[in-house]
Amino acid sequence: MPSFASRAAMVPVTRRVRAYFAPVDRASQTPTIFDPGKYGIFPLDSPPAPWLDLGWIENFARCSLTPSEPVRAGIRGAPAGQFRGSLEARVEFQFREWGKLQMALAGGSEHLNVLASDPNATAQPSGGTPLSAVAVLPGSSSREVIVGAGAVASFSPGDMIAVDAGYQQQTGYVGAGIAAAYVADPAAVNRDPDYVRRVTFNLGRVEQLTATSLLLAQPLLGGAPASGWGVQKVVAFVDREGGSFFQEWSALFVAENESGGRICLHYPRLSSASPARASSAAILEREQSVEITRPISALALRAAFLAMPYTDENDGQIAVCYRSYFPAMMAALY
Repeated sequence: MPSFASRAAMVPVTRRVRAYFAPVDRASQTPTIFDPGKYGIFPLDSPPAPWLDLGWIENFARCSLTPSEPVRAGIRGAPAGQFRGSLEARVEFQFREWGKLQMALAGGSEHLNVLASDPNATAQPSGGTPLSAVAVLPGSSSREVIVGAGAVASFSPGDMIAVDAGYQQQTGYVGAGIAAAYVADPAAVNRDPDYVRRVTFNLGRVEQLTATSLLLAQPLLGGAPASGWGVQKVVAFVDREGGSFFQEWSALFVAENESGGRICLHYPRLSSASPARASSAAILEREQSVEITRPISALALRAAFLAMPYTDENDGQIAVCYRSYFPAMMAALY
C-alpha cells in the first residue's frame, strides 16, 4: 500500500483557473477539440492555434442539471435500473480581464466594434456612419496589412483596426474566420456596406507603419486578408442587452497545479446563456466591483453558458464536458 506521504501528491492544489476559447464552425457545428493525449501538458502561455488565452478567471462554477431517473419493475415498483433524463449543464464565472472576446462572451449576443465615425453622422448608440474603409492591397498577411502609400497616413501606431470584407447583402453567418453575427435579411442591417467590419473578430492593433503598410502587434484571427477587403479604425467596443444571435465557442478551463496534478475541463460547445441561479441577485450582476484598496476597485465581467451536446466519435455517446486529470510525477494512481 502507498504511504500517506506518497498519497499527498494526489491532492490537486491550484490558485486560479485559466480560460481558453476557440471558435466553433457555426455552419457545420464543428467544435475545436482539446485532445489530452495530443496536447499533453497544455502550454498556458503559448496555447496552440486556434485556442485563445482569455486570462485568469474567478468564481468558476459548473453544475450538472441532468437528472438520473429509476426504471421501476415488479409488484412493489422497486428500482431495476436507471436512465439519464434531459441532458443539461451550465458554467458560470467572472472574467478579470476585458477585451473584445471577453465582452462578447459575457454579453452573449452580437458584439460590435465602434468604427471611427464621420463627424456629421447621426448619433447611434452602437456607432453612426463611419469614415470610409481603406482597401486592402495584394500581398497582405495576418501581421502586415498593405494599404498603399497614400492611405498609410490615415493611421497611427496604437490604432485598433477592423479588417474584413464589405457586406454584399449576403445572408447567413458573417465574419472572417469566426462567426460574428447571423444575417437573416439584408434589410435588417440596412444593407450597411460596413456591417461585417462592425461585428468582425478580425481585429488588430497597429504597432508600426511602413511606407505602404500597417504592421500589427498580434496576428489577425481570420488570417491573411484578401485583396479588396476594407480596413477601418476602431475606437471602442460595445455590447448590448438583447439581440437574437448566440455566441458559441469551444472552451478549455485549466486549473494549473501549484503542487500535485493539473485539471483540464473541456467543453466542446458552450453557448452564452442566462445564469442558472437567476434568483440570486449577485449572479444577475453583469459587472461586479472587486475591491483592490479603497477607493480603487476592478470591474469583473460575469459570464454564463449552457453546454451544448457533442457526439464522441470513439463510442457514439453524447457528452457536454470532458474532465482530464494529469497526475503529478510519481503520484499514486488510486
